[in-house]
Amino acid sequence: MSAFDKERKEATDASTENPFTQFYSMLLHQGNMLADYVRTGAYQRAMVDNGSDFAGKIVLDVGTGSGILSFFALQAGAAHVYSVDASDSVIVAEKLAKANGYGDRMTVLKGKIEEIELPEKVDIIISEPIGFLLVHERMLESYVTARHRFLKPGGLMMPSTGSIVLCPFVDEALYKEHCARAAFWETNNFFGIDISSVGPQAYSEYFSQAIVGYVDPNNLLSQERVKHTFDFHTVENSELQNFKIDFQFTVSKTSMLHGMAGWFDITFDGSTEKIVLDTAPECPGTHWYQCRLLLLEPIAVNRGQRIVGSVDFRANEGFSYDVFLEIQIEGTSVISKNRINLKDQHYAYLAQA
Repeated sequence: MSAFDKERKEATDASTENPFTQFYSMLLHQGNMLADYVRTGAYQRAMVDNGSDFAGKIVLDVGTGSGILSFFALQAGAAHVYSVDASDSVIVAEKLAKANGYGDRMTVLKGKIEEIELPEKVDIIISEPIGFLLVHERMLESYVTARHRFLKPGGLMMPSTGSIVLCPFVDEALYKEHCARAAFWETNNFFGIDISSVGPQAYSEYFSQAIVGYVDPNNLLSQERVKHTFDFHTVENSELQNFKIDFQFTVSKTSMLHGMAGWFDITFDGSTEKIVLDTAPECPGTHWYQCRLLLLEPIAVNRGQRIVGSVDFRANEGFSYDVFLEIQIEGTSVISKNRINLKDQHYAYLAQA
């Protein structure tokens, strides 16, 4: 088999696995994450500022990528780091470890965390297992699996907690944009063909996309926030695969309500410093942006009204979630719902307000 044919076969084999494994093996995507200085700086502070937690300890880095978190753990005084990744990024991590003089304190392993073996238990597990809205990509499950397999009793998880944060929003321009995109399928003379019979399906599909991009804080319709927190020291994978967030909000201004905005924060609970990485609209921007879940039909709301409902997350085999959104004006029959597939995103990269 020629080298070219071998590469082609490997590419075909990779396509049947987790698509994110191949995605994150590429330097151009690793670079996008490293250049997110809010993210990268928070991780370094979480370890270096908690050097007493890391000094002389054995650390496991889950999904090491370029190895950057492993290097931070070593900067903080770790005795040894096991750096694990299922992708070919391990080649980069090993090369950088040697180039920076960490080769003797860092063992790079290629494989799935569910399958690899380590010669010992570890004191600390570090990872960046986060997708947009915290849970997209479903890598948090591997983080929890690593805890079960390799963490010593009383060991430290960094990050320690992760929270999904929700707030209703208005965005007339975004809603009209989606309507206009779907309206293409209402055409009754497209090169002589009537395609309007599939119009309802088109609306459903366009509005099932999660909108990833910056949210203008002025478009949020409540002063309240609803937060759903996972403690990574105790959460089980079943709790990550299917969960429901119930909410109640008091509307802060009369407006149309187009859906639910969401973002996340994670904490690093060190013994010296607690570091928080917050991706809220009013915080410095990150490569995760924020997320908006649109209703098929917006709701007219008045200041002071209460809205109630839920966001129900159901893990799917696309390494993401089907999300069922339901919003109702309390005490009325006014209700709107939608089903969103987090794997299918529409990117709205507007400048941050």
